[in-house]
Amino acid sequence: MGGRIKYKTSDEIEAMRRSGKVLAATLDYLESMAQPGITSGDLDRKAETFIRDHGGVPSFKGYNGFPGSICTSFNEQVVHGIPGERKLKAGDLLGIDCGVILDGYHSDMAKSFYIGGEPPPHIEKLMKATRNGLFKGIEQMRAGNKLGDISNAVQKEAESKGFSVVRALVGHGIGTEMHEEPQVPNFGQAGTGPILREGLTIAIEPMINVGTYKVKTLPDGWTVVTTDGKLSCHFEHTVAVTADGPEILTLP
Repeated sequence: MGGRIKYKTSDEIEAMRRSGKVLAATLDYLESMAQPGITSGDLDRKAETFIRDHGGVPSFKGYNGFPGSICTSFNEQVVHGIPGERKLKAGDLLGIDCGVILDGYHSDMAKSFYIGGEPPPHIEKLMKATRNGLFKGIEQMRAGNKLGDISNAVQKEAESKGFSVVRALVGHGIGTEMHEEPQVPNFGQAGTGPILREGLTIAIEPMINVGTYKVKTLPDGWTVVTTDGKLSCHFEHTVAVTADGPEILTLP
């Protein structure tokens, strides 16, 4: 990333909306198949086929050498897990992160799924806090607010529920590139940072941990894990600031 914030026209936001629609449908498709016994590599291959069948290109594949079309992060893995032969099993908390390019415009989205039925209360609490943190951040995406208002809203929701916010990784601007300015931390002071303007498009992506906020990268060079081995959860949407307030662009 680097340089100035690129504000989007209504036509560009429409293009990102189309991209986001394919991406949201992809995540719904993967959710229906994320059952015990399937491998993360199976999900990856099905995601790529689905995206291409709908006119898109998986933006993660080959990005800085990443081998998959999706990231599959299990349990203590925060983000950037590489899909492979690991089988999903009952009790896993699986985060799937995916990106689509359609007609030159990117969308980025992540969901976490509990595998094999209803999550136990402690995992449901983590998932709910992460999801709610995302939506509280989105609520702040109004022209005239500051970027720090988004960050602070996410942090307050997570920490009020007893969880920690990953600090080493952030959300980001998005458009004709997957990563644009500005960086969007999930922690910070309200009332600080750039003023939000109509046409701003960003990916907000809370990464929330049960234990410490500290993370490390595994020797594969990609998979980020919690340093204490405790659970992490990840949700993400691509969102635009419009004249009518925030609009989520990654919806079916």
